[in-house]
Amino acid sequence: MSEFSYEIVIGLEVHVQLKTKTKLFCRCRTEFGNPPNTQTCPVCLGMPGSLPVMNKKAYFLSMRTALALNCGIPKFTKWDRKNYFYPDLPKGYQTSQFDLPMSEEGYLDIKSTKDEFEPRRVRIIRAHLEEDAGKSMHDEAAGKGDSRIDLNRTGTPLLEIVSYPDMRSAAEAKAYMQELRLLLTYLDVSDCNMQEGSLRCDANVNLHITTDDGVIATPIVEIKNMNSFRSVERGIEYEAKRQYDVWQETGKVLGELPKQTRGWDDSAQVTRSQREKEESADYRYFPCPDLVPVIVTDQQIEEVRQEIGELPSALRERLQNEFGLTVYTADVIVNQGLSLVEYYLELAAAAGDNKLAGNWVQGEVLRILNDQEIEIEDFPIDAGRLAELLKLVQAGDLDSSKAKDVFAAMLTSDSSAADVIKELGIEKVDEGALEALCQVLVERNQRIVDDVKSGNEKAVGALIGQAKKENPNVNPGQVRQICLEIINNL
Repeated sequence: MSEFSYEIVIGLEVHVQLKTKTKLFCRCRTEFGNPPNTQTCPVCLGMPGSLPVMNKKAYFLSMRTALALNCGIPKFTKWDRKNYFYPDLPKGYQTSQFDLPMSEEGYLDIKSTKDEFEPRRVRIIRAHLEEDAGKSMHDEAAGKGDSRIDLNRTGTPLLEIVSYPDMRSAAEAKAYMQELRLLLTYLDVSDCNMQEGSLRCDANVNLHITTDDGVIATPIVEIKNMNSFRSVERGIEYEAKRQYDVWQETGKVLGELPKQTRGWDDSAQVTRSQREKEESADYRYFPCPDLVPVIVTDQQIEEVRQEIGELPSALRERLQNEFGLTVYTADVIVNQGLSLVEYYLELAAAAGDNKLAGNWVQGEVLRILNDQEIEIEDFPIDAGRLAELLKLVQAGDLDSSKAKDVFAAMLTSDSSAADVIKELGIEKVDEGALEALCQVLVERNQRIVDDVKSGNEKAVGALIGQAKKENPNVNPGQVRQICLEIINNL
């Protein structure tokens, strides 16, 4: 079969574990890592006669997220039972929301800093609240194939955010996940730890293939078990190629093959078939008889809206437009989280130079945070002390190389920048003495003068080296400028 072009069509279902101390319908704790089956009770185990009570905080954290995603908030919502049978679901149903979710019709804008795709608005179908199931642990390595069930996670509050199939590449899907995670951390509604299962993603993927007879679509495949941003990207890329190869071999399209669920095998870098994909009718949804509907007022919605601070997209725009940072620098700072943004804002105000502060936060500060694997709250140089150093750089009293030496010393000292400079023996060179030194160097090096006059300004670097040997405290930038002025006036 001939080669044809195709477009990947992607929609994501993201499950976010909300930052509550207790579960959605009972008072069991939600901490991660405790011994299996120690955080359960008759309610989350579905024992006869037990009755659930909604966790109010989980509902309002969900509303905060939905409003930040530009969703509408209905005044009336209800709970439904989603029926299916699996070992880690002791009740035989999951309490969720079906036809009347707590929010709907929003969007999230994504951009690429690497020009991988054009800016895109990904529409949100709905964000609804539901309880988590338990966890199945399969011991296949020992050769026994035993499975164990941990029900600690059963009943944990989840917000499921369902997008329209608006994404057209694996890079867009990865960017959507990264931007969504950043938004959730700014909102402080989840820790978004993918390794612990606090942020999980299923991708619905199919292809629109342009053929001689028009555009045809392949069956939709849901990909599960993607536990990192990289696996989301790689899983989608693999599945798109696999679907195209299957179509090339069989020629079958949407309607001729069933929808299916496939799991991402990260070690083998492939998707593997798990089962045919269920439709909503298969779950036999019906209203939960044990929970009353939830009714919210305009005042409650507005109160939650007021809790939402400045979000990442708005912060990027402000750092670029008001502070003059480049798109890249603003993106790097904002993507590290709100704490680093606050550190930058304090530093820029104290130093009086927005761009210089941005360059140092993006460069030296982040380098130390990454090397030492610490957060900005544990960074040893507060914004006020670093601002003193940047003022000296701005005034020309320190070149960038010397400033980095001072910065390194300040990391292990409580001294001010001025005191560290004294301790290191760094002295400002008198301007008259520097001009005299440059004059002597130019007179000594006729060959370098000739090279510069012939258009090779880089040759002046040799004079800078000689100047530093004469006086280690000279500013290389000033030496370069003065030497070039002297040579050009010859």
